[in-house]
Amino acid sequence: MNSKYIAFLYATTLLVASLNTEKSFANTELDAQIAPLLSSFKSIKKVEDNSVKVELGKKLYLDTKLSKNGNQSCNSCHDLNTYGVDNKKVSPGSDGKNGDRNSPSSFNAALHIAQFWDGRAADLEAQALGPVLNPIEMGLKSKEDVEKVLSSDKDYIAMFAKAFPEDKNAITFENMGRAIGAFEKTLITPSRFDSYIDGDKSALTEDEKKGLMTFVQSGCTVCHSGVGVGGGMYQKLGLVVPYTTSDEGRFKVTKLESDKYVFKVPSLRNITKTAPYFHDGSVDTLSKAITLMGKHQLGRDLSEADVKSIETFLGSLTGELPK
Repeated sequence: MNSKYIAFLYATTLLVASLNTEKSFANTELDAQIAPLLSSFKSIKKVEDNSVKVELGKKLYLDTKLSKNGNQSCNSCHDLNTYGVDNKKVSPGSDGKNGDRNSPSSFNAALHIAQFWDGRAADLEAQALGPVLNPIEMGLKSKEDVEKVLSSDKDYIAMFAKAFPEDKNAITFENMGRAIGAFEKTLITPSRFDSYIDGDKSALTEDEKKGLMTFVQSGCTVCHSGVGVGGGMYQKLGLVVPYTTSDEGRFKVTKLESDKYVFKVPSLRNITKTAPYFHDGSVDTLSKAITLMGKHQLGRDLSEADVKSIETFLGSLTGELPK
């Protein structure tokens, strides 16, 4: 082989190695800057639970018999195949009438401080009971009606007995909620961001890391932090700059003036998959949602570049759906 060609190959190899070293060093420097910012977050792990109670909860979650017209299930509004939402502004119920709030994702809901936009249900078990008796949603009239439907199914008779062996009468409205809650606790979606928190610095791209820094430095973690990257607190919509909405939020539940226009902060996990956004589904795109939140919650006019950077980071929060 020509000696000049060998020298050229050697020089090229050194140059590539140098460039890779510089790139690695740049990433290391960026990771070092990010490291202290990660204390605002906590990683999550996949949940494996094949218990009878979870199996029962999944069957209930998917069962349209729990609606008055036999056409509606939990999955109708919180579709397991589309990240726990139906991607509609608001969702139609058993009679086709729309609700007045956007259906939040059932994935990672177990990580939240409470359930529903106004936090009126303390946990998943309580939340699961509400829609079944809501006249606009699934529309059954009473818990006795629910128990009657369940008791007419031989599979449910056997599954409830196995799931709640300590109960003489296992088929109860409350046990239905407990089973659905047990199933929903398995709907956890770890993402590349969790791998990054846990030490895999290659889990995020350089642009995603820069987006994470923009996200934190812009002040987004005031509300969107913790294990759910949100979902852990209540906040007034229009905290800095008033936001126009007719929905009075938690005030409907607590009747406290201080709770007017206060909502549970949504989790940002899988946020790129769960449009439209806000309590009323009025915002179609994530970039617009970021822009509005910057203005109304932080009092900041985020630049186009900052919005794009934050959106890039939020893509790393998309997790793998459980099988």
